[in-house]
Parts: sequence; structure tokens; C-alpha cells
Amino acid sequence: MSQGGPRVSARRGRTATAATAVSLVVSLVVSLVVSLAACGTDGESAGAGGNASRKGGFTIGLLLPQIQIARWETFDRPLIEKKLKELCDDCTVEYANARGDVATQQQQMNTLITKGVEVLIISAVDFRSLHSSVETAHDAGIEVVAYDGLVDGPISGYVSFDNERVGKLQGEALLKAMGDKADGGQIVMMNGPQTTPTTMAFKRGALSVLEGEVKIGKSYDVQGWKPESANANMVRAIAALGAGNIDGVYAANDALASGVISALRSAGIQPLPPVTGQDADLAALQRILSGEQYMSVYKPFKAEAEAAAEMAVALGRGEELDDISETTVDTPTTKDIPAVLLDPIPVTADNIKDTVIKDGVFTTAQICTPKFESACEKAGLTP
Repeated sequence: MSQGGPRVSARRGRTATAATAVSLVVSLVVSLVVSLAACGTDGESAGAGGNASRKGGFTIGLLLPQIQIARWETFDRPLIEKKLKELCDDCTVEYANARGDVATQQQQMNTLITKGVEVLIISAVDFRSLHSSVETAHDAGIEVVAYDGLVDGPISGYVSFDNERVGKLQGEALLKAMGDKADGGQIVMMNGPQTTPTTMAFKRGALSVLEGEVKIGKSYDVQGWKPESANANMVRAIAALGAGNIDGVYAANDALASGVISALRSAGIQPLPPVTGQDADLAALQRILSGEQYMSVYKPFKAEAEAAAEMAVALGRGEELDDISETTVDTPTTKDIPAVLLDPIPVTADNIKDTVIKDGVFTTAQICTPKFESACEKAGLTP
């Protein structure tokens, strides 16, 4: 990871010669004349990147990381595109999904830069891998909004959740579900890939709660969030620790939880130890109601998607983000990035109705299919 500071600091450190200074002044005068000529009678001028005071439509690139987790195509993409359309009816969206491949995402980003998009919304497969592409976009005057995870390089805005808080909520829920066994009991940790600050934060938050309270018998970092990999890892953990010696499982998201639970069932473990999750997937909610999975974490995707769209449109129009951002964040390469950090919500059988159903993510009918009717009735959910 690059340890350099923001681009603006590096540029301020450069010293121009007298000749260079004169040349710069001449270039600025010429640019000003050309700019004023291009303004016409409305008095508008083109700023850095050619997007200051833009009132017409422009092109926004949207790059999402994968399809393994259902949320990206089911929620994030349509929600972002819908909000962009509301905010800028004549804007165009160029969309691509990297399907979990770093090289593919690099190529997708470079293609959009070549096409000349004005703004990019990016959720990175690997936050380090796009550094040079973000630099290239910045040099071309293209604004970059990092979505659901930071990206190395000179990004203009960031929208996500308090991801360390996500891990803490999962860890706290697991200890609660373990009851007396939370005092010195043994767990397995099934973390996501440690390739982004987001996934690192999940693990860090969980460990801040779990370490010193329970014994971590086995811990795995699952590349690509693949349920089949989580399943294979859990099979190995059961063999190593013993079927009767696992008191709980920290699973970083619902996809991993599904693989974990499948392995526990195949091993004949009854009752199942509590298993955590994240993303409030439909199948996970049904597992929660049936008692297979203890909890998930609901991240209101609509609020996240809309904040990203608002940032993108504001940047495309050359506007500041002061009215949108609530705080700032730093990366090793860029400081004081305008940011929106939203609050995650733990979900158990007790509050499904007041969270995902209330917000319209899923209907009661979608969750309470015939297979889960009795579990839904027990939880007070009726179509």
C-alpha cells in the first residue's frame, strides 16, 4: 500500500523556475480566454475536470465488485440507478460488474476513463488494486466516489457504513446467543477476504468483542466470499476441534453463514451452535426464523445508494459535498475525504418486521413461504 499523502500536498512541494512560472501565466491567460469564449452569453465557465457549473446531463460510471453476494445486483445497482435518474434525468449511467475479479475491474475502470465519463462510483474488489486507475481518473478530471469500501488514491467522496461497528454487533450478538458458554467457550471465525478496509474492519470489530471472552479454535479468511469455501473450511474445523466442541461461529456475512450451517448439518451437530451473518439476505432471514442462523446485520442499502448518487451528481455538476457529507475519512494516500457513514442494524427473529419488512426490502409474503409459515407465525409474521 502506498504511504504517500494527498496529491495536493505533493504538488505544493514542487518549486517552479522563473521561466516555468512565466510559461504558466501565459497558459493560464490563454486558457481563460478560451474558457470565456466557450461560455457564450450565459456566463458559465468550465472548471477543473470540465464539470464546474454543469447543468446538463453527463455520464456516470458505476462499477460493482461481484455477484456472489446478492445485494449488489438486487439492491445496490437498481437503487443507485433509480436515484441518479431522479437527480439527473438526462445523465447516462455506464454499468459493469467485476464478478470478483481484480483484473476485470481494472479493465472496466480503464475503459470508462477512456470513454470520458465525468464521475465514477466504485465498490472495489481490492482497494489497493485500483490506485493507479484512480490516479489516472483524477488526472483526467474524473471524480471518484468510493462506495461501501475505501479505494486507494485521490478519491473525492466516500459512502459506507460504520464497518467496525458491524463486526462489533456480530460479536456482541454471538456472545449473547452463547449464554453461559460465552465465558471461555470455543468458536470458529469465518471472515471475509482481507482485501479491503471494509472487510478488515468487520474482523477487527468482531475481535475487539470476542478476544478475551472466548477461545478462537479456528479462524479463516474466505476469498471471494464463497459459501463453498466456507463449507470446506467448516468441515476442516469440525474435524480438528470435534463436533461437540464448537459453541458458536462468527460468520462475516450470510453467504458464509450458509456454507457454515450446511457443514454443521452434514456433521449431524444438534442443536446447531449460534451463527452470525450480515446483509439480511432473504434466505438468511428464513434461516433466522427457522432457528438455523442466529442473526444478520441489516445495512439500509437505500440510504447508502442514495447518498452515493447524490455525491456523484453533485460532483458532476462541480458542486461541493458539504451539504451531503457528515464527516471525513483518511486513507494512506488521501486525507479529509468527505464521507457519509451510516448505522448498521442487528437483525434477529424479534425485529425482522421492524427492519427489513418495514423498510420495504422484503415483504412478509416473500419471507413467509409455505415452508416457513409456522416459524413466521411464531415470530408474529403473517402475510
